[in-house]
Amino acid sequence: MSASGRRGTTDELGPDGPEQPERDSADLLAALLDGMDAALCAFDAEGVVTHWNREAERILGWTAAEAVGRQGFAGWAVRSADADEVEGRLLSAMRAQGRQVHEFALLTKDGGRVLVRTQSAAVRGPDGRPAGLYCAFSEVHAQIDLERSIALSEALFEDASWGVVLVDADLRPAVVNAHAARALGTGRTSVLGRPLGELLAQGVEELESALTHVLAEGAPPAPAEIWVAVRTPEGDRPRCWRSGFLRLASPLAEEPVPLGVGWLFQDVTEAKQSEQEASLLRFRTNQLHRAARAAAECEDPAEAATVHLDFALAGFADHALIDRVAGETPAGGDTEEPVRLVRLAATPSGAPGPSLPSGAAGLPVRYGEGHPAVQCAERAGSVRASAGAMAADRVREWAVARQWPEDAVHALCAVLRSRGRTLGVVTFLRGAGRSSFERADTTYAEDVAARIAMALDLAWAVEKPR
Repeated sequence: MSASGRRGTTDELGPDGPEQPERDSADLLAALLDGMDAALCAFDAEGVVTHWNREAERILGWTAAEAVGRQGFAGWAVRSADADEVEGRLLSAMRAQGRQVHEFALLTKDGGRVLVRTQSAAVRGPDGRPAGLYCAFSEVHAQIDLERSIALSEALFEDASWGVVLVDADLRPAVVNAHAARALGTGRTSVLGRPLGELLAQGVEELESALTHVLAEGAPPAPAEIWVAVRTPEGDRPRCWRSGFLRLASPLAEEPVPLGVGWLFQDVTEAKQSEQEASLLRFRTNQLHRAARAAAECEDPAEAATVHLDFALAGFADHALIDRVAGETPAGGDTEEPVRLVRLAATPSGAPGPSLPSGAAGLPVRYGEGHPAVQCAERAGSVRASAGAMAADRVREWAVARQWPEDAVHALCAVLRSRGRTLGVVTFLRGAGRSSFERADTTYAEDVAARIAMALDLAWAVEKPR
């Protein structure tokens, strides 16, 4: 039944009806005071305690029945020696504007002392004169903990040297700090509420999976390194972020209610790239060392050349070809005539296996004008080529037209030079599952080509007297 209905019924029943709203207001005020997280007491104009809530009872041990009606804190909640000072500082709030903050020690019911921080303000009557004051207080260490938490949050979202993002339960950024906004290539406000897929071109699935796991299971035991591609006006920018995650839950709910995920990350792209480059360099150096030891055991120098080729393929390319310069004397001097190349050896285009020597027919390979291998021999320098972003059928046409396996997408041709002469070309090929050749790959290919050239030069020098 509504309040107005109760009042009407009570007015009809007897003279006590109009008092019902006052009792409702008193009950509501008592419920509000007892439900507060802060301890609260109130004094009238003479300094008599009029209100005392349950949090005040929890901190000091005095019940409302024991506290209400007492004159100030003297003799029970404050030592007698401190009573005048404490009472003067409290009652001064009735003459001041706004709130007054003080710290002093109060006595518990069992005789202990508690250092509290108080906030006091005057309660004014209808005529504007002070009718009393209220005093909210809490233990100093609890207040300091709260202030530290607030200060930490503000520092993280203002001055942190790593990215901090608060992601809501819908996996959308709710708060970001300046560092994270720069890393995402946006402003601090423009990123809010946007799906992560609008900010990242790659790595979104992995990041959202991590956030979903944290919401369901909690924080992972260690940071995770996630590769992403940030969308920028200049194009997608690959970055590696070392990320830590924290599940955020409401401290006010009886049951843990997830508010979202705190995502902290640091850009470690340069360190990861340096680590990968160092690891790749170690691997390639070991391959060259192993190839040199294996080639040294070959009786036929031509076989040693294919050994170097096979060791170079591991982790570097999918196919490889060796073409020699056509002519009666492959090691003869360079001429101005058009370069013709003859296939000497090739890796199997089907199942993996060692390089196989080509037939002894000695027919030139049908390389067209401007073919990368021909350019490489003519310039005596490395040449890179790539099919680019073509359709699959166009890629096959591109590879077949250059006399390469159908799945070739990227090519790197390195010249075979020995004793100042061009002996041929070695071609490394990669499929669609690999990236195009880069400058570091060219350096490695040239190193392998130098070793192959020395082996072939020796092979032809041995054959010459025959």
